[in-house]
Amino acid sequence: MFVAPDPGRTRLRNSLRAVTGIALAVAAAELCGLSLTASITGGLAALLALFTVGDSSVRAQRVTTALLPAAGFPVLALATTLHGVPLARDAAFLAVVFAGVYARRWGPRGHALGIFAFMHFFVTQFLHAVPAQLPELYAAVGLALLCAGGVRFVLWPLERRIPPPAAPPALPGTGLARPTTRQAFQTTAACAFALGVGQFLSEDRWYWAVGTAWWIFVNTASRGETLVRGFRRVLGTVIGIAVGLLIAVPLHGAAVPTAALVAVCVFGIFYTAPVSYSWMMLAVTVMAGLLYGLLGVLHPGLLLLRFEETAVGALGAALAVVLVLPVTTHATNEAWIQRALRCVHAATGEAAARLAGSESSDPGPYAAELELLLARVRMALAPLVHPLSPFRARKARARQVIALLDECAREVRGLVAVAADPAASHDARLAAACWRVEAAVEALTAGERALGEGTAADRAQARTTPAGEPALAHLHGLERALADLAAPLHSDPRSPLVRAA
Repeated sequence: MFVAPDPGRTRLRNSLRAVTGIALAVAAAELCGLSLTASITGGLAALLALFTVGDSSVRAQRVTTALLPAAGFPVLALATTLHGVPLARDAAFLAVVFAGVYARRWGPRGHALGIFAFMHFFVTQFLHAVPAQLPELYAAVGLALLCAGGVRFVLWPLERRIPPPAAPPALPGTGLARPTTRQAFQTTAACAFALGVGQFLSEDRWYWAVGTAWWIFVNTASRGETLVRGFRRVLGTVIGIAVGLLIAVPLHGAAVPTAALVAVCVFGIFYTAPVSYSWMMLAVTVMAGLLYGLLGVLHPGLLLLRFEETAVGALGAALAVVLVLPVTTHATNEAWIQRALRCVHAATGEAAARLAGSESSDPGPYAAELELLLARVRMALAPLVHPLSPFRARKARARQVIALLDECAREVRGLVAVAADPAASHDARLAAACWRVEAAVEALTAGERALGEGTAADRAQARTTPAGEPALAHLHGLERALADLAAPLHSDPRSPLVRAA
């Protein structure tokens, strides 16, 4: 967490840019004479625009940012209108939950619009906004998006220099088996539970339970991932409450130090989000406490209630992911691992064609896709390698799979670099080695328990490959890694890694 790599200091720059964009949004609202409620709403809109818009091109990001009001404004109107009608408000909130998750089937744009809509219903409950405040809320959100867009696309266009990676396509499915449809029902069930129990605990702060349940289902795909995410959210909230008692409560809402600490929290949210969900939640919890201080309602009992509502939301998510259309961790692991292996297959084939003289062949895109798929594999395997996981054998095999897939990725990167060299020439041994790599991948994805005698012989040959033949060295390295993967992937089904439990 503390020494996580930050190539090109991208996380650092993105975090500083977020602080700049959100600060400008809040400052613009204040200079226009808008209320504190509107300023906070604008700051949240800027945060969401900078945090959730993740399209694969700058042009698509601009379009998504421009579309955010189409998702947020109607929800603001609905939430403020129904604020004093609890039954209708609750039903509308759950409808927004379902629609927001279902929209993820349309990729990064649907994902961002769904979150923006949900959070605008949430912030209305947080601030107790009423219909008379709609004009200034709309103005604040509009100003915030202009400020965030200006910083992101004009003043500090990081994505122009380093294009954002495209997220790997979601796992396929139809009907209720489609991930977005299944998760829409799971999230709605979890939020319904959180809403009911949360209101039993507090008629004023119940929305924290709903928010917890909602966010636990963001970027998760299996039962294990969701349970681990819930644990990390509760852990981060507990630590954040402790920090809030030491920092936020003594400030008593003092404007200048509170604003400075909110900026620090915003930086922490963006800087830690890619590497630690618990640390991100710590920053979110402290920021929420500081905002409550600005609103003049912060006290230790409120922070305790925050913990209770968070625990209710996490419990609702756990029950929903176990009882409503459950998908095992192992089934998800198998799907992502096989997609990564097929990507290795495609990259090797393209590299072989390029080394054979084909100018149209390019393994580079497949190598980039492999990095994204491996990140998704690590997320899928996270429940098995979690420190609290009681399954030691599964944990050891999961770690072995991650290490071997990382080795595959290193060899593929090296092979791509060799293939890009114009001086690299065709060698008959390269074609044979590529064929063996492809056969090894096919054996793994087909579920065979052995890769054949040829692979063992080739592994012995790899140890004698001359150092001056880098392409062959990378291919033999791939063969070794793929052969070693056979053991953990085809282990005893009584303690499976990728077979459904």
